[in-house]
Amino acid sequence: MKWSTACPNWQERIFTGESLMPCPPLFPDEASAALAVFKELRLVDVLGRPTLGEAGRQWLFDFVASIFGSYDADAGRRLISEYFLLISKKNSKSTGASAIMLTALVLNWRQSAEFLILSPTVEIATNSFNPARDMIKADQELSDLMHVQDHLRMITHRGTGATLKIVAADSETVGGKKATGILIDEAWLLGKRNNAENMLREACGGLASRPEGFVIWLTTQSDEAPAGIFKQKLDYARGVRDGIIKDNSFLPVLYEWPKKMLDEKAYLDQKYWHLTNPNLGASVDVKFLEREFFKAQESGEGSMQGFLAKHLNVEMGLSLKSQRWAGADFWEDAGGDVTLDSILQRCEVIEIGIDGGGLDDLLGLAVLGRESGNGNWLLWIHAWCHKIALERRKSEAPKYRDFEKDGDLSIMEMTEEGIKEVGDIVRKIDASGLLDRIGVDPSGIGLIADELEAGDEQGNGKIEHDRIVGIPQGWRLNGAIKTMEVKVAGKSIIHGNQRLMAWCVGNARVEPRGNAISITKQASGTGKIDPVMASLNCCALLGMNPEAKNNRSKFTGQSEAEMLEGMVIGRM
Repeated sequence: MKWSTACPNWQERIFTGESLMPCPPLFPDEASAALAVFKELRLVDVLGRPTLGEAGRQWLFDFVASIFGSYDADAGRRLISEYFLLISKKNSKSTGASAIMLTALVLNWRQSAEFLILSPTVEIATNSFNPARDMIKADQELSDLMHVQDHLRMITHRGTGATLKIVAADSETVGGKKATGILIDEAWLLGKRNNAENMLREACGGLASRPEGFVIWLTTQSDEAPAGIFKQKLDYARGVRDGIIKDNSFLPVLYEWPKKMLDEKAYLDQKYWHLTNPNLGASVDVKFLEREFFKAQESGEGSMQGFLAKHLNVEMGLSLKSQRWAGADFWEDAGGDVTLDSILQRCEVIEIGIDGGGLDDLLGLAVLGRESGNGNWLLWIHAWCHKIALERRKSEAPKYRDFEKDGDLSIMEMTEEGIKEVGDIVRKIDASGLLDRIGVDPSGIGLIADELEAGDEQGNGKIEHDRIVGIPQGWRLNGAIKTMEVKVAGKSIIHGNQRLMAWCVGNARVEPRGNAISITKQASGTGKIDPVMASLNCCALLGMNPEAKNNRSKFTGQSEAEMLEGMVIGRM
């Protein structure tokens, strides 16, 4: 049997309202049997208490048919074993989850099988359990067949002894489970957990001995840039859908915006809201969305981001907070193809900025060059952190791991490793003959200055003391802040689209200081901004319009990849 779970024409399908299901049920009889159960389940919290067959939309029936229709009864094996559904809030996601798992419990043949709904919180777990409980109470035949235990959030099939349990996901609750079917609700929240990947690996371990088993991921978009296990699964689902990744055991259904419509901000036009809300007019009330949209507009950018992410499935890039730096609004549009190598190849003079470096802090390095010919400023950053930062800031650990995978953050055993690597990059740039000066925060620069002035292990590449410049901080950075935001808005600063820097830009907040403004770590709270401060340091230097450096004879031509290969990056 041959089939494909890719849906390369999804953009045309979602625009015209066609099904996003890439293939019909592999075993139609199995799909029909499941739909017969699923459609009879009753919605007690809806006016008139309709069945799902009466109230459901075709997209939901197609999804259910695909899950149960992938089971080969003769072989006792499910051919498509993993599903990923990305859909906007209020599109019957939790109710559908309950009904799918209850259907699986009814149709299951394995004695004492375990079915799980994993939710990030107790409240979300309760939201998944209550509909299943109420569906059973509303049907006498189901009530006779199932034993419901509210205090355990568990339903037991009296005939097979199989159970459906709804749990708040953590390592203790899923440890040792041998689940036949697992539904993971609100995966975007799990993306913020440091141990989520290991916990889910433990939860899904029982599928190795249950060939009929399945995993279903249900989620809305994240209210921040996707991170951790959620980002991994979302990227994988997009790869399968687009035909880039060949995995016919994984079926993605993603109600999201085509890139062209995202670029044009078509999601702001109400006539397109149905694209990510297939239940619009049913469980999703149009008037409710209109009012929420109006309230978000009145409340500002932060509220609008939440509305767009949850109700329209718009993926967030920068987290634009109140009192944010003005340049953050234009940051994503100023991205381009910028690397350390390209700065060395294209620029006539380079400044370096350095900031941070405490144990639970980031050590940020920024390289800013003035491009030959057009005068554009090209920006590249890298950062380092001690592994203790992941332990002290567990909520940020998934982001840090993502930045590490991007190659923009190095996680170290010893702080001295990062300082040595900063020195290596500075010496590489200085050897090109393009380096002017290094701008640093005057407080706490001793170790950095010592490293730069001492040179490498052989004493080569020493940086003269007077080229290490202390940049006044606080309101005295006002000129650099204004210069940088104007150049970002005018796209005459071009950065390398590094997610780490975008996150830090989103964290940066401004404070008024008389007639000036300042960006400080205190104003930005717990959000890290060290690469931003490093960038402002070198912006202050390049804003002095240093002379072009024409001497490239010292440059060895060593590539950025070769430079980073010799570093201790991510060693744990």
